[in-house]
Amino acid sequence: MKLNETWFMEGYIDFELQKYRLLAYLQEVNQYFNEQKLYPQLADVVFHYNNLLSFKEHKQLMQDSFPKQLSNVNLQKLELVYDEMLQDNAIMQELENIVQYALTQIKPTLDNGAELYEHIEKQLRIEPVGIMPLYKNEGYVLMRYGNYSETRAYNYTITLFEHKSDRYRGIRLHYVDTWQNSIVNTYESIKRDIIKTIRTLPNPAVFSIEYPLPLPLDETLLPVAKRALVRQIGIA
Repeated sequence: MKLNETWFMEGYIDFELQKYRLLAYLQEVNQYFNEQKLYPQLADVVFHYNNLLSFKEHKQLMQDSFPKQLSNVNLQKLELVYDEMLQDNAIMQELENIVQYALTQIKPTLDNGAELYEHIEKQLRIEPVGIMPLYKNEGYVLMRYGNYSETRAYNYTITLFEHKSDRYRGIRLHYVDTWQNSIVNTYESIKRDIIKTIRTLPNPAVFSIEYPLPLPLDETLLPVAKRALVRQIGIA
């Protein structure tokens, strides 16, 4: 179940209606968290919480808060509707009640997701494999987790992008291959295999990432590992 960006003011603005809509959404999100599946649910909950805070603090919708698929004509109509709503104290009070209730309900779910994220991140072990080159914005990750007797290799690429006055690092992972764990298939030997097979980088940066327990790979382990790796490379 998904909530639109402006879910709390869509359709008939009624506290009970939006309350049950929100609770159904949070029930589904919490079910994913109970299954240790963090993404994309955690990012979605963070967005909605911050979006509600912004509405509460500013009491107005910025243009970029409207659904991106709206045409200019529809956007203008929605702005006009919102202007009319601002003049109606009863509607604005109902909206504020919905927003305040939603914030109190979303916060525990957000905290649960953040706590799970931090717990997983603390147990991640990231180590360099062999000699590290100066250029580390591209390389490979060798991942072992849980009781799986295999090592999964990924190519990673870090990109820098700017937003207003800040600079951010993004990372992409692409699956390369899998090696069965053995005395022969050490991290160093897998690194040598990759260099011989994929000749784009003569001495690539290679990191091993280990996690002691089984986790959902795509929904949890890879997203958490990606962010941890970006920080690791940033301070390396």
